[in-house]
Amino acid sequence: MAPFSFLMAAAGLALAAAAPAHAAAEAARPARLILVGDSTMATRSGYGDALCQRLRAGAACINLARGGRSSGSFRAEGRWDEVQALLRDGAAYSASYVLIQFGHNDQPGKPGRSTDLVTQFPQNIARYVSEARALGGVPVLVTPLTRRSFKGAYLRDDLGPWASEVRRVAKETGTLLVDLNRISADAVQAMGSTEADTLAQAPPPAPAAAPVMAAPGAAVEPQGTPKTSFDRTHVGAKGAALFSGMVASELRRQIPALRPAFAPEP
Repeated sequence: MAPFSFLMAAAGLALAAAAPAHAAAEAARPARLILVGDSTMATRSGYGDALCQRLRAGAACINLARGGRSSGSFRAEGRWDEVQALLRDGAAYSASYVLIQFGHNDQPGKPGRSTDLVTQFPQNIARYVSEARALGGVPVLVTPLTRRSFKGAYLRDDLGPWASEVRRVAKETGTLLVDLNRISADAVQAMGSTEADTLAQAPPPAPAAAPVMAAPGAAVEPQGTPKTSFDRTHVGAKGAALFSGMVASELRRQIPALRPAFAPEP
């Protein structure tokens, strides 16, 4: 019995010694964020890059969101294949969190992109969730960022039905949810229309000046309308900073393991 007891004790010591080494190896592996969505998350027009910049240098963040994509067209174009390939090659990361945000281009009136709110959109979102999990990823559903259009003093909730479907899918599938639609809408409503316009990519165009009557026979140079990137859907630097902060705050709150990946707030 003595030799057996000695061997068991030695094995226990070996396991105890290996545990800290394993924990250290796990801690050394960085977390990874993969962003999947439309222009409100994409580079130059959304908050995705600003979210990536909130992470420490050791964490990985890949913004695969693209303008004009819906829950259907993102997959149809093969962009989801890129995400799946990344997840298959995820051994170097402690976890891969896949943030999934669609809705804007799933709305009616967008040929080749629109999806049916009842029979297609929720099924598409649920499929992203199940496939990300199957490849070892951690899906995080994000309700669509609010538009900033007002009717009088009140923000128009034109993305509400799509946000509701994302919430429902999250609940039914037990998926983490960042309710950005609700959080961003509350903030924009509190700002009011004028302040909310400062979140856009450019200032609102100046009101058109009254036409100047030309002297008879004089040539009149046509007044071209300057093209701007102002709208109430996409965001500039100020909007990206605001909305990425909202998403980062929710990720830190809901995912304790991800907190060390974020740099301290300034």
